[in-house]
Amino acid sequence: MDIRRLDDYRWLIPRQGKMRVDGLIYADADLMRDIRGDEAVKQVANVACLPGIVGRSIGMPDIHWGYGFAIGGVAAFDPDEGGVVSPGGVGYDINCGVRLLRSDLALAELRPHLVRLMDRLFETVPAGVGVGYKSFRLSEGEVREVLGQGARWAVARGFGTEGDLDRIEGGGALPGATPDAVSKRAAERGRNQLGTVGSGNHFIEIGYVDEVYDAGVADRLGLRPGTVTVFIHSGSRGLGYQVCDDFIQVMLRAAQKYGIELPDKQLCCAPLGSPEAKQYLGAMTAAANYAFANRQLMAHRVREAFASIFARDWSELGLALVYDVAHNIAKWEKHQLGGRERRVCVHRKGATRAFPPGHPELGPAVRDLGQPVLIPGDMGRYSYVLVGTQGAYDETFGSTCHGAGRRMSRTQAKKSARARDLRAEFRDLGIEVRASSFATVAEEIPEAYKDVADVVDVVDRAGIGRKVVRLKPVGVLKG
Repeated sequence: MDIRRLDDYRWLIPRQGKMRVDGLIYADADLMRDIRGDEAVKQVANVACLPGIVGRSIGMPDIHWGYGFAIGGVAAFDPDEGGVVSPGGVGYDINCGVRLLRSDLALAELRPHLVRLMDRLFETVPAGVGVGYKSFRLSEGEVREVLGQGARWAVARGFGTEGDLDRIEGGGALPGATPDAVSKRAAERGRNQLGTVGSGNHFIEIGYVDEVYDAGVADRLGLRPGTVTVFIHSGSRGLGYQVCDDFIQVMLRAAQKYGIELPDKQLCCAPLGSPEAKQYLGAMTAAANYAFANRQLMAHRVREAFASIFARDWSELGLALVYDVAHNIAKWEKHQLGGRERRVCVHRKGATRAFPPGHPELGPAVRDLGQPVLIPGDMGRYSYVLVGTQGAYDETFGSTCHGAGRRMSRTQAKKSARARDLRAEFRDLGIEVRASSFATVAEEIPEAYKDVADVVDVVDRAGIGRKVVRLKPVGVLKG
């Protein structure tokens, strides 16, 4: 495939074959060597073939192969030009996303209590494939309330505060949800999984602020050197998976019905404005709201665990929400294209919204800073907090990367980890790990991922995100 280097951090896939727009991948030379050998490049080109795509089909520096869209893919579609919505552009884990809590605790204060804290979290927050609560089970009616109200449902029941909502994308409840479009089977899967981690690359990570790049922004976000932080990475669990699975079948029929030529069946889609698209968007948004509520409940459980271990109210410990943002979603947004503002449906699949300072969709607490962008790395190294930029808004529909990006398959990672004492390896790094299965930990060993520092450096230098702080892990809870 023809790929042309534009500058140190941008690579163009010029229109070729049935592509309707160019593709653009953000990477430096070293990352691009890995990316070239991945099917993700072809997936960027395939997305560029879909009806009504505008701007460019975009790949972030953490890009790797995924279902339909590459993970790390961004694309926008204009309904006035026959644009479509595709479940493959969101993924099975609808509103998989990240939440970050900060605290006033110094790392030195945490260390003597870390083992007990990790044990308490492991006892308190269910984690693992299909795992849910035994004693916290919603009725189907309550599930549908969550689908409509998102994190607001949780806050109204005492799981957090009103102040949390200002620091969640969309206020924690995206408009346009259609709870009745979510199947009975999907709702059933969500009855006992609200407030749970799941498996795969999902986690709760206790860390600390290791390095500061922008002291002013870091201070405003409450991220001071050496203070303890908590990352929560999870999504809509089995409910979201079922919503995607249900609509893959709907979209396969829709693509045939509307005569849409698909470069890959995993890109099955329907025209925006069609009954199928409206139904999917309503159900997908409802599942996204469930994910916001899921992370809200987990944050509440984390706060309770800290309060119990330190024998102080969580508010006295300063466990405040920095931000919560989705990285698997499709949303209606307004963007400048061709000199005019257009309403487009932006798909972010393993990509994070990164709106600039002053954007009206940002809550008052962060509007003048730009949107906090949360970029987790692997279990053994570090993670980053950035803020959104005008560059991202101009070039990538206000989007940036979402993590390190895999460089090994799960099978390869497990093979590499065979016969290793992973628990001891992580303890040697100063990291306490709790997991329902160490087979999951084997899939998530640090070398299975790109170095997130390389990914974030590309984002920062390309101007589609700006570094604020680096965080290092000291405790990780996995499924």
